[in-house]
This record gives sequence, structure tokens and C-alpha cells, in this order.
Amino acid sequence: MTDKPVALVTGGATGIGAACCRALSAEGFYVGIHYRQSVEQAQKILAEIKDGFLIHADLAKIEDVEAMVARIKEDAGRVDVLVNNAGQSINADIFSMKIEQFDEQRVLTRGIWYLTKRILRQFLLRSPSGRIINISSVVGHTGNAGQIPYTMEKAALDAFTRSLAQELRGRNILVNSVAPGFIETEMTRALPDDVKSKVLAGITLNRTGLPEEIAEVVAFLATKGTYITGSVIHVNGGLYGG
Repeated sequence: MTDKPVALVTGGATGIGAACCRALSAEGFYVGIHYRQSVEQAQKILAEIKDGFLIHADLAKIEDVEAMVARIKEDAGRVDVLVNNAGQSINADIFSMKIEQFDEQRVLTRGIWYLTKRILRQFLLRSPSGRIINISSVVGHTGNAGQIPYTMEKAALDAFTRSLAQELRGRNILVNSVAPGFIETEMTRALPDDVKSKVLAGITLNRTGLPEEIAEVVAFLATKGTYITGSVIHVNGGLYGG
């Protein structure tokens, strides 16, 4: 248990998630660092921020989500801010993608919905206020060839944000999305140079973004932004205007 406000960041071990853990810790949160495979990276982030806890789960498995909620109750007692950052990208064009690949992407969306439902029921609704921040993507608005299930998932997250904000009307729980553009992560670093050049040509600031630049917006929504809900905030250097 802790007297500090509690933030849970899914996919908190790497990339944008890790940056969010650092930023929220700097704002005084006790941070739950969720991970599925990246245990060493999660341990590294915990050692860095010091005041937090690790939580392992596969969000695609309902039994894992239930165990996760029970563990959070034991370690923290509540959740004040939930950052739905965990994601995966299974890429193939519509002709070559198998139904099993599509379903693997789909069940993660179900897991995000179910985790949010359980956190709301068990923790946020017992508090006078709360924040839910969904990390979507610019491609949920622009589309991207070879990523149909991924772009569908990210578009769905923004629809989830708008609908949930309406369902929580009057409860003082703010729900928003942050939609990153082309951010410097392991995934984007692995892209071929010609693909990177093509994307950069469309970015007004002429550079990729940093995970920390997404995290600072997440920290703002977690601590300030008291008149913002049901919104999608684009952070993309001018790649897309929203």
C-alpha cells in the first residue's frame, strides 16, 4: 500500500511505456510497470524510478488480467491513473495475412477493454477522481498499408476513448487518447532507410519524435488538463493535423 497516487502503465518496460513510467514517477506517482515478456527491461525501469512495482500479465488472457487486478490490489490498493499503452503490430497485407494473425491482434483490444473495465470497477470508481489515457496512433486516422489489423485496433482505441468518456459522465474520471506519430523506438529503428525517409518527408519538424515527448503529454493528462475528456491529442511533429 502507498499514500502516493498510483499509476498503472501497461507495456511499461520499453519505448513509450518506459518513458511514461519515468515521467509519472517524476510527478510523484507510485508506478505499476506492466510487462509481458520484457522482464529485464521492466526490472531496469523499476530500479531507475525506485518507487513502484512490477506486474506480469498477458493482456490477451482474461485469467491473466484477473490475476493482475488482484496483484494491484495487494501491492497498491487502488489505481488513480491507467495508461493503456501495451500494443503489438502484426504486419501483412490483406492477401497474405492469416485469420490467426488477425485474431492475435484482435484479442489484445479485448484485453485492453477488459482491464479497463476491471480497474474501473475495483479502483477508480472508489476514488473521487481518476484518469484513463489510451495510447493510440496516427495510423488509426491515416491508415497504413500492410497494417490493417493494427490500424483498426488504434482507431478502435480512439472510439473507445470517446464512448467511455460519455459513459463516465458525472464521475470525475477523465478519458483521453494520445496518438503518437513516428516515434524513435526499437520498432521504427528497424525500418528500412527508404521507408524512414518517406515518412520523414511528411513531418513538418523533419525529425522523428522521442518517447519522452509522448510521455510529457501523458504526464500532463495525468496531473492537469482538468477540462479535457473524450479527446484525441495528436503528437506527431506535424505529420497529421487531426
